[in-house]
Amino acid sequence: MNILTRIFPTKHTTAPFSKIDTSQYMPAIDTEIARSKEEIHAITNNESIPTFENTIEKLEYVGQQLDRITSIFFNLNSAETNETIQKLAQEVSPKLTEFSNDITLNEALFKRVKYVHDHKEDLDLTIEQKTLLDKKFKSFSRNGANLAEDKKEQLREIDKKLSKLSLSFGENVLAETNKFQLHLTEEKDVSGIPNGALEAAKAIAKSENKEGWIFTLDYPSYIPFMKYADNRELRQQMATAFGSKCFKNDELDNQATVLEIAKLRHQRANLLGYETHAHFVLEERMAETPEKVISFLNELLEKAKPAAEREFKQLANFAKKLDGIEQLQSWDNSYYSEKLKQELFNLDDEKLKPYFKLENVIDGAFTVANKLFDLRFEQVFDIDTYHEDVKTYEVFDGNDNFVSVFYADFHPRKGKRNGAWMTSYKSQQRKDGKVERPHVSIVCNFTKPTESKPSLLTFNEVTTLFHEFGHALHGMLANTTYPSLSGTSVFWDFVELPSQILENWCYEAEALAIFARHYETDEVIPMEYIEKIKASATFLEGMSTLRQLSFGLLDMSWHGIDPTAITDVKAHESAAFENTRLFPENPKTAMSTAFSHIFQGGYSSGYYSYKWAEVLDADAFEYFKENGIFSKEIASKFATHVLSKGGTEHPMTLYKRFRGEAPKPDALLKRAGLLVD
Repeated sequence: MNILTRIFPTKHTTAPFSKIDTSQYMPAIDTEIARSKEEIHAITNNESIPTFENTIEKLEYVGQQLDRITSIFFNLNSAETNETIQKLAQEVSPKLTEFSNDITLNEALFKRVKYVHDHKEDLDLTIEQKTLLDKKFKSFSRNGANLAEDKKEQLREIDKKLSKLSLSFGENVLAETNKFQLHLTEEKDVSGIPNGALEAAKAIAKSENKEGWIFTLDYPSYIPFMKYADNRELRQQMATAFGSKCFKNDELDNQATVLEIAKLRHQRANLLGYETHAHFVLEERMAETPEKVISFLNELLEKAKPAAEREFKQLANFAKKLDGIEQLQSWDNSYYSEKLKQELFNLDDEKLKPYFKLENVIDGAFTVANKLFDLRFEQVFDIDTYHEDVKTYEVFDGNDNFVSVFYADFHPRKGKRNGAWMTSYKSQQRKDGKVERPHVSIVCNFTKPTESKPSLLTFNEVTTLFHEFGHALHGMLANTTYPSLSGTSVFWDFVELPSQILENWCYEAEALAIFARHYETDEVIPMEYIEKIKASATFLEGMSTLRQLSFGLLDMSWHGIDPTAITDVKAHESAAFENTRLFPENPKTAMSTAFSHIFQGGYSSGYYSYKWAEVLDADAFEYFKENGIFSKEIASKFATHVLSKGGTEHPMTLYKRFRGEAPKPDALLKRAGLLVD
C-alpha cells in the first residue's frame, strides 16, 4: 500500500520522508483526488436541507490527506528539489488546479453553500463558524461559481496555464542561481573579503576539485562579496549576474512568462467581474483596494524620499572622498554603506558574527519564546527529515502539553531556493473531539560551518531567523477549530505582524544578553556593541524604505492596471521605478524576471504588506516596551488575541482587542528615524 494514502504510521503522524519514493506521489495524488471527489459527491447527494454541519463543515474536511501529500511535495520542491520533482510538479500542479476548479465550479455544491449562507441569520453560529461560512461562500463566488458555462471553461484554462507558468518561473530562477559561479584564483581579487566568507568560498571550490575560491548567487556567498570585495569590477560582475537572472533572452529567460502571467491574471479578474487583479486580491485584505495601497505607499514615500536622497548624497560623497568614485553605482551600495557604517559606528558584521553562533541564536529564540509564551523546545532525533541538515523539535507548553512539531532547515544547497520562509506540514484543528497539533517548519539559507568555524550569523541573518520563527510561533500557537482558519491562514497583510514584531527583540539588551555570546570565550556581547546595534538600526533607513516601497509599487504596476499593452518588461519596470530610483539604471538587469514573491509566491498585489505590517509591529512593540519586553501580561494578550486566533475574525478586530485601539503609523516613523518634529 502507498504510504502516502493513509494516516502516517509515524511519531505524531509526521511526514515519513525517507519512506517516500518520488514515484509514489502521482498515484497517491490521483487516489486522494478520487477519494475527495467521493466526499464532495456525498455532500451534494445529501437529500437533507443544507445545514452548516452537513455542508460547510463537511466541505472543510474534504481532502485532508490530499492536503498533507501536496504540502510535503511542494515543500520539497522548494527546499530539496531535483529534475524529477520539478518535472512531476509540472504534471501535478494543473491536476490540482483542475480539481480545485471542480469544487468551486460545482453548481450543486455551490447551491448548498449558498443556501446556508442565505440563511445564516437564522443559525446559531459561533464567530469562527460565521467566518468559515463567509470564507467558503466567497471561495465559490470569487472563483467563478456564478459564471456561465463557457466562462467557467475559460477560467479553468487560465488557471491551468497560470499554475504551470508559475512553476516554470521558479524553476528558471533556481536554475539561473545555480548556474552562475565566480571562480577566482588571485589573492588580489579577494582583497577585503573576510576570512569566514573566504573559507566558505574555498570549501565550494574544493568540493568541485578546483583551486582558489568560488562565489555563487546564494545569499551567504553573494552578500559578503558585495559588502566587502575591494575589486569594483568584480562587484559589478556579481551584481549584474544577480540582477540579470532570467533576463538574458536564452532558454531560462522569464520575460515572456512575466508578461503572460500578468495578462492572464488580469483576464481572470475581468472574467470574475473585477477591474484588475489587484482589485480581486485586495477585496480580501485589510487594505481593501488598490487605491488605498498606492495611497499608503505614496504617503510613506513622501516621508522617506527626502531622507533617502540625503543619505544617498552622504554615501556618494563618502565614496568620492574615500576612493574618488565619481558616480555611485548599485554595485557600490553595500560596499560603501558598510564602510560608512564602520566609520560612523565602528561596527561591522565581522565584529558581531563571533557573538551569533547559529546554535546560540536558535537557543535564544527558544528562550524568548519561553519567557513570553511558556514554550519549551526539545530537540529529538526520531522524527524523519528530508535532509540531514534538518533539525527536529517537540514543543511543549508550561503544563507539559504537546504543542507542535518544529522543523528547522538552515543552510543553502543545490536543490533549495534562495531566501527564507516558514511553512507547514500539518495544520492545527479540532475534529471529532480531538485536537490535532500542527507541524511547522522554517527554511533559511545561512552561512554553513567551515573547517575552523561554526556557523556564525550576520546580524541580518539573526533578525531573519527571528522573523521566520515569529511566523512559526503563529502556526504553533494556533488554537482554532477549523484548519483553513488556523495559524497563518490570515489576511496576507496581517500575516507579517507575528514575524516582524519578533525581530524587535534582536535589538534589546535584555534579549541579546540571553544568546549573544562569543563562540570561543562565551563572553556576553559587550554593551557598547548593543548600543551601536541600536544606534545603527536607522542607518540609511530612508534608502532602505525607498527600496521596499519601490518593490511594492512595481508589484502594483503589474497588477493594479490593465497590462495587455505592456510588451517590454524592462521599459515597464523602469517607468515603475522612476520615482524611487537613486542609482543609475543597469540596462543588463531587470527585477521582475526573478521577482519570485509576486510571480511564484503568494505576494501578487501584496508586496506592500511588509510595510503595512511594519506599522502594526512597531505599534504593537511600543505596547511591549511600555510594559517590559518580557511582560507576561502583554505576551498573553498577544497570544490570546492574535497568535492563537488565526483567521477566525477580521484582523483589525483582533488587533484592537490586543492593543485596545487601532495602530498608528507614528511608532514606525519614529523607529525608522523618519518622524520630523
